[in-house]
Amino acid sequence: MADVSIVSCPDYSPAACRQALIDVLEPVGGLDFVKPGMRVGIKANLVSFLKPEAGATTHPVLLAELTKLLKERGAASVVIGDSPGGLFTAAYAKNVYRATGMHLTEAAGAELNLDFSQKEAENPDGMVAKRFTYTGWLDGCDALVDFCKLKSHGMMAMTCAAKNLFGAIPGTLKPEYHYKYPNAADFARMIVDLDEYFKPALSIADGVVGMDGNGPTMGDAKPMGLLAASRSPHMLDLACAHLICLKREDVPTLEAAYERRLIPANWRQLDIAGDIEAACVTDFNNIGAKNEIVFFGEMLLGEGNSPFKRAFGKVMQRALSSRPKVAPAACVGCGQCASICPAKAIAMRDKLPHIDRSKCIRCFCCQEFCPKGAMKVARPPIARLLNK
Repeated sequence: MADVSIVSCPDYSPAACRQALIDVLEPVGGLDFVKPGMRVGIKANLVSFLKPEAGATTHPVLLAELTKLLKERGAASVVIGDSPGGLFTAAYAKNVYRATGMHLTEAAGAELNLDFSQKEAENPDGMVAKRFTYTGWLDGCDALVDFCKLKSHGMMAMTCAAKNLFGAIPGTLKPEYHYKYPNAADFARMIVDLDEYFKPALSIADGVVGMDGNGPTMGDAKPMGLLAASRSPHMLDLACAHLICLKREDVPTLEAAYERRLIPANWRQLDIAGDIEAACVTDFNNIGAKNEIVFFGEMLLGEGNSPFKRAFGKVMQRALSSRPKVAPAACVGCGQCASICPAKAIAMRDKLPHIDRSKCIRCFCCQEFCPKGAMKVARPPIARLLNK
């Protein structure tokens, strides 16, 4: 069995999606985990009220065709769900389902989750998330499929299979988790804790049309023409990072997975079915912070972990870290950024958001959920210079 499978999928026509799903799943064991009578949950990426063509959400045709395949395999029922950023209620979810085209999945025989209960998890094996609150609908699933979207991300550089499981946290609690884990490394460790707790039986990445630029919600739809799959969300992410020209070191969730020996050091050590180099998107516009801090520190001071180098690292982290910045021309003064900011670092003045940098934890919630894309990921001039 391959670690990761990658196949071409030129468009979202039902025939193309069905064949691509069959082809991408076969090298990683297909749907052999499905037993007759099983209830299978599909954790989609339904991040917001965005139409499928925006490239931000898992496409409904892919979800519909996977539903058919699961039912043909013997699944008694298939339920599709997510907890977008916002209220975890029936009214809110139904509006998201409507906007993202989920009626197509219902026509294929899927249920859309309408269980909005919350459960408490004890997770003694977690590295940082020893206890957490999660969406109760997941308890009713005999197996879970993680069907993510391949996108750029302001805080994590890339959102794919591992980050998709953050949708297990109820939407209104997400800002609390950003505030609880403001450091990118700890936030990534929390994500991996969720992945290891829920242990999806299968992870699939929708890269037919992904998103680059100001992702994960207001970037540019990016035609990529591919699907990728794995039994491991972390191995899938390691391969997908290479597809969009990122290294393991660029993506905090991959570093967290590598820390636990869930992935090898680089994608070349994966057993990959398919031509990964031919599938690479060399012009993908990545916005996540590169590892300039580590590079610059080692360039000037050499390797090691001296007190001086640690102090230097803290100074350079402030100087080089990306941060949210408003584009006034695009802002409509709705105040959504201020209301969602977990650190309460944003205040509205004269219908424009003003960010208190001393409070900002760089979680990029404001950028992710700005309905107009007016919040951008801004990299400091010195970081852009070093990257060149």
